Amino acid sequence: MRVTHVITRLIVGGAQENTIATVLGLQRLPGLQADLISGPSLGPEGSLEHLFDNVPGALTRLPSLVRPIHPWRDWRALGELTRRFRLDRPDIVHTHSGKAGFLGRLAARRAGVPIIVHTIHGPSFGSFQGPLPNALFTAAERAAGRLTTHFVSVAEAMSRQYLAAGIGTPAQYTRIFSGFPLQPFLDARNDADFRKSLGFAPADVVVAMAARLFKLKGHDELISAAPGLTARQPLLKFLLIGDGTWRERLRQRVRDSGMEGRFVFTGLVAPSEIPRYLGVSDILIHLSRREGLARALPQALAAGRPVISYDLDGAPEVCIDNETGFLVKPGAWSQHLLELAENPALRERLGRRGREFVMQNFSVETMVANIHALYIKLAREHGISR
Repeated sequence: MRVTHVITRLIVGGAQENTIATVLGLQRLPGLQADLISGPSLGPEGSLEHLFDNVPGALTRLPSLVRPIHPWRDWRALGELTRRFRLDRPDIVHTHSGKAGFLGRLAARRAGVPIIVHTIHGPSFGSFQGPLPNALFTAAERAAGRLTTHFVSVAEAMSRQYLAAGIGTPAQYTRIFSGFPLQPFLDARNDADFRKSLGFAPADVVVAMAARLFKLKGHDELISAAPGLTARQPLLKFLLIGDGTWRERLRQRVRDSGMEGRFVFTGLVAPSEIPRYLGVSDILIHLSRREGLARALPQALAAGRPVISYDLDGAPEVCIDNETGFLVKPGAWSQHLLELAENPALRERLGRRGREFVMQNFSVETMVANIHALYIKLAREHGISR
């Protein structure tokens, strides 16, 4: 069986890590050939393309497949994808992200690919954007949905949102958690030297946020609240893990608020280094207004760190209130943060339960096995035996 995955770009991000882990994991299975087509990985978010350096032929770069809407390049990408699918004749095309999800599914249908799968890593539409973009993206997802054999959602919340928008039927959806290599996070420790190098004292309570420095991720909200929080709990410090186009804007906001000594910006961090930063943190806070199911949540829990997250999208499926962390309504998180900062025993209890939960649900091996089982099921339903 041959499977071709398509994604818009391989920047440092959860959807991209998920896709790469899936393709590389599938390649190790007998009787299955998997490859990936990606657009260019441009911007300050970094690139994960190097993970294919020692896997010849697994990654094809398609320069015309760019993230912004660009009619000429989009038309060219559609044609190139269609020709590639007609030449390679994959049994399954599996798409990821907005642009690649739309163009990839359309090209697969034009090329006569028998099975078309799409993973919903996060919502393409919703209240986080204006009425016109929301209408446009909803219409695009509905159109692409009519071409889709099956949807993989990283959280049940994504399935519910798409079904509510009239996209597909319940039988077309399967939730598969976005797995990641667990052991580095299980081994994460509070390295005193590394903690000191970041400017944190042994007694400081370090609150991490792991997200692209971009809109809707919640950095503005954290920075605005910092003066009041630190006045009540002087040991609080903040660690912003990641990079993005809002870097200088957010740095200036920190300076303007007089909080320079309280915030540490890591810059771009390779995925392999994330456990090291979570190890020197005490709490992870996630204030994003738009996610499928943020990988930062189960990663922090795997490291034994409790989480605070908004009750949005897939977060309730991992941030179980007062069991693995605190699940809160937008804006209502500061008291819980102070409670965790002042109670090490509570942090330890929530973190321990979170680690148990993640070990049961988020291994890469489990994710790849579930995706492979779905492929086999779909292949049988469509009479594909090879």
